[in-house]
Amino acid sequence: MGKKLWLGLSLGLVLIITGLAGCDITSPPKANITGSIFNSQSTGIWVNGEGKVSAVPDVAVLSLGVVAQASTVAQAQTQASSSMNAVVSALKSGGVADKDIKTQVFNIQQLTQYDNKTQQQTITGYSVTNTVTVKVRNVANAGTIIDAVAKAGGDNTRINSISLTVDDPTPYETSARQLAMADAKAKAKQMADLAGVKLGAPTYINESGGFVPLPATVTNSGSATPAFAPTPVSPGTTDITVDVQINYNID
Repeated sequence: MGKKLWLGLSLGLVLIITGLAGCDITSPPKANITGSIFNSQSTGIWVNGEGKVSAVPDVAVLSLGVVAQASTVAQAQTQASSSMNAVVSALKSGGVADKDIKTQVFNIQQLTQYDNKTQQQTITGYSVTNTVTVKVRNVANAGTIIDAVAKAGGDNTRINSISLTVDDPTPYETSARQLAMADAKAKAKQMADLAGVKLGAPTYINESGGFVPLPATVTNSGSATPAFAPTPVSPGTTDITVDVQINYNID
C-alpha cells in the first residue's frame, strides 16, 4: 500500500513538472508605442494652412560703426574711439536713445603682408573695428541719421545694413494665425466632402513661421563731406506669415 501511494505521488509530480515546462512563462507583451504613434499620424486628414498679413514697418534697425587702421594698436584704437564717439553723438542728436544703441562687435586685428623675398609675414599695422546695432523708432528719420553718421565718422564710417521691421508684431501674428487656421479648416472640409466623410475635431496642431524682418543693404563710404543727396529710406510693406499643420479626425 505504501509503495502504491509513493508511486502515485511521484507520478503526479512528474506530470506537474512536465506541464509547467510546456507553458510559455513570459512577461506580458509591451504596447507598440512607435506603431501607435505612426498609426495615429497615418489616420484622419492632414492639412497645411497659411495666414499672411501686411504691415508697414515702424522701426529701422541699423548696423553701423567705424574701422580705423594705424601702425600701432594704440593709434588705431585712439582713431576708432574718436570716430565712434562722434558717431554716437550724431545718433543721439538724431533722437536715438541710449537704450537703442548696442555694441555688436569690437575687434582689434593685426594686419600682415607676405614678403616673397623672406617668405615671411610682415606686420604692417593694426585695425580696430567697433560696430553697434541702432534702433531708429521713427523710420522717416532713418535716412537723415545715416547721413549724419557718415559725416560724423568720416572715412572711418561703415554702415553695414538696415532692416525695416515692426516693433511689436504680436497683433499681426494674431490675425495671420486666425487666417491660417481658417485656411486649414477650409481645406480639410473640402477634402472630407470630396471623400464623402464627416470632418471631426482636430487632434494635432503645429505652428511654424512667424515674423521675420526683411533686411536691406545701405552702404556709405563715410566721407566727411558727402557729395550725394540725402539717403532715401522707403519702408514699403512687410509680410507677416504664420503656417499651421493640423490633423483632423474622420467621424
